[in-house]
Amino acid sequence: MREISCNDITKAVEALCIQANKELPKNVTDLICNACEVEEKDIAKSIMKDIKDNIYAAKELDIPICQDTGMAVVFIEIGQDVHIIDGSLEQAINKGVSNGYINGLLRKSIVKDPLDRVNTEDNTPAIIHTKIVDGDKIKITVAPKGFGSENMSKMKMLTPAANRETVIESVVDVVNQAGANPCPPMIIGVGIGGDFEYCAYLAKKALCREEEYNSNEYYKQMEIELLDKINSLNIGPQGFGGKTTALKVNIEQFPTHIAGLPLAVNVGCHVTRHKSTIL
Repeated sequence: MREISCNDITKAVEALCIQANKELPKNVTDLICNACEVEEKDIAKSIMKDIKDNIYAAKELDIPICQDTGMAVVFIEIGQDVHIIDGSLEQAINKGVSNGYINGLLRKSIVKDPLDRVNTEDNTPAIIHTKIVDGDKIKITVAPKGFGSENMSKMKMLTPAANRETVIESVVDVVNQAGANPCPPMIIGVGIGGDFEYCAYLAKKALCREEEYNSNEYYKQMEIELLDKINSLNIGPQGFGGKTTALKVNIEQFPTHIAGLPLAVNVGCHVTRHKSTIL
């Protein structure tokens, strides 16, 4: 049994909140740089160049990439041979988020009640997804989620009669309806299967996947086809038209009930952020 202190978890979450908001994952940066070369229209090329310049300016000036520093979504994988000491895990995570947003001078966007709308002043509480895994380590991923793109996300409970084409049409339709609202080019997370809430979790988790494609060949081909169809919509960078409506489509799938086919689409903007560490 390995002991890990809540104090170390708090420090790790604080650092991840700041890092995630100031530096995009390398694979996303690479996709943006590649899109700059792919675009042919002057306005699309100009916008993609501005997006690329913004990424490097944020890094150089040590400031957030986007003014919407998001709601903190925390994925935490806890090894079953870990004993967490010195406090409560949930409190440790939220303290880390609070410290990160206050000390990192990040915008605080969370209200304590969805109807009262009073700001909590420190961006807590976080959305926390906990998973028990093998081993004696803890992996923490912080994924700040802006709501310009989050608001464009959709969940559908399809029937078992739905097929591959139905799923593809449904995902493309979500993106088409979103239009310029999510600050394209987007990253699209798709969850297929599970049940109502787990499908949405899969879609959110898909946004954090760094591997280029799904490891299952069937879903890899769906990702490729979806990206092609989405980019054929000609929404383009910031909605001004062009070849790059989406940078990437990630699908995560899970077994489901014989009577249903849950589908969730979590839309991410071009600043789809996450950072991870292992304790």
